[in-house]
Amino acid sequence: MPRSIHAPVEKQDLDIMLQLYPLENHSASAIDGRISQLWKNGLQFEAVRCEREARESWLALLELEPTHLGALNRLGGLLARASENYLAREVFSEAVARHPADAMSRVNLANLLIKNDQFGQARAHLEEALAIDPNFDPAHAGLAFVLSRLDEPELAVRHGRIAFRRQCIVGARYRGDGQPIPVLELISTRGGNIRVEAFLSDRIFQRYLVAAEFYEPAMPLPPHRLVLNAIGDADLSGPALAGAAALLANTTAPVINPPAAVMATERAAIAQRLKAVGGVRTARTEMVDRELLAAPDAGTMLLELGFVFPLLLRSPGFHGGEHFVRLESPEELPQALEALPGHELLAMEYLDARGLDGKYRKYRAMMIDEQLYPLHCAVSRHWKIHFFSADMADSPEHRAEDAAFLADMPTVLGPRVMAALHSIQSALGLDYGGIDFGVDRQGNLLVFEANATMVILPPGSDAKWDYRRPAVERVCRAVHAMLMARAK
Repeated sequence: MPRSIHAPVEKQDLDIMLQLYPLENHSASAIDGRISQLWKNGLQFEAVRCEREARESWLALLELEPTHLGALNRLGGLLARASENYLAREVFSEAVARHPADAMSRVNLANLLIKNDQFGQARAHLEEALAIDPNFDPAHAGLAFVLSRLDEPELAVRHGRIAFRRQCIVGARYRGDGQPIPVLELISTRGGNIRVEAFLSDRIFQRYLVAAEFYEPAMPLPPHRLVLNAIGDADLSGPALAGAAALLANTTAPVINPPAAVMATERAAIAQRLKAVGGVRTARTEMVDRELLAAPDAGTMLLELGFVFPLLLRSPGFHGGEHFVRLESPEELPQALEALPGHELLAMEYLDARGLDGKYRKYRAMMIDEQLYPLHCAVSRHWKIHFFSADMADSPEHRAEDAAFLADMPTVLGPRVMAALHSIQSALGLDYGGIDFGVDRQGNLLVFEANATMVILPPGSDAKWDYRRPAVERVCRAVHAMLMARAK
């Protein structure tokens, strides 16, 4: 199958890869030797992060032996890390089909399903993995996450305790040549973690991941020079933040994003804290029990809480617009409740962020080490606006707005909004975080979200996004500089 090792894997490659090639001209021993060599090559390429070459080795091996369990799972892992999720799922599905009694293949497939929010299917594979091996910790860990998303928190905790009963601190591989900078990275097994992999290069940092829900004060900590609290979602990860706070009693190392500061960023708490800031409008926000919202008098109850329609309902713990709806009247509550998971839901006041042209704009500013950095200005005709779903790719006019914001945020926003942003940053006290906001027609800053979960996504490969690259790189450099300075 001649192909550049730098070419991406296409669907037709997989179709060919998973067929048995005729091997009449080769002896069995020669084929076995070639398979053994390709396996060694692939592992060596992965060890030195030559992922394209490793991918080529796995493809070549699978051409010779399409059922090779290790190669299927290795190739699937490479595809998943490259966000080629459809192809990764194809490969892991093939591994499960060829090796139905292999627990790891089922866990790998479940992890891909989790990425696509297919929690029910993921659960089935994880439970099947435990039927194969009841002590398989990766399956217990997967169920700890999945069951929390399927509203079975007690069962989720039970699986989490099994998964991390022996060890809740795991060291990641270090690939550098010199002495590493050891870092404790505190995470929640329920999700809602800050994506820090891009900042913690495994050629500079030795990462020790700590499942904070299951940390106990008697557990010894590995040597470290920095604690990075990557737990970002206060609404989802209260137990993990409590564990993180307990851990800090056993270290004197500098801490990025103290757990107490993150705990104070629950959506309802933020709305209350920031409403007194000059030039800021926040949305009235209340956590409401699902049963109350399902009651016949739910509309009256919401009015008594101070809400008017239209209003917003969302499931806590989700980001990117998932499980988030606008209701125009109380009559829409039953349909919304069918679609939204969770025993409790956030009721939120609808803030009208339309400009004079009728378009919605959502700005994001990152808060890094007491400085503000513009990250995007998304423009859309729909109220639920995110950069990846906004009207940007097909609109040079909207991209020009984004470019102007990235180039000179103070001029675009004006002194009043900039002063409000600085006040919000000071109130939150986060070393790493972000503010999603709009500006109403009176010039007030409308807070949509302000917390530590903000993601810094790289621009797409298309040349139309080249204007975004310097601003994104500037933010990433600021994060890296903060980590290095604190570690010293």
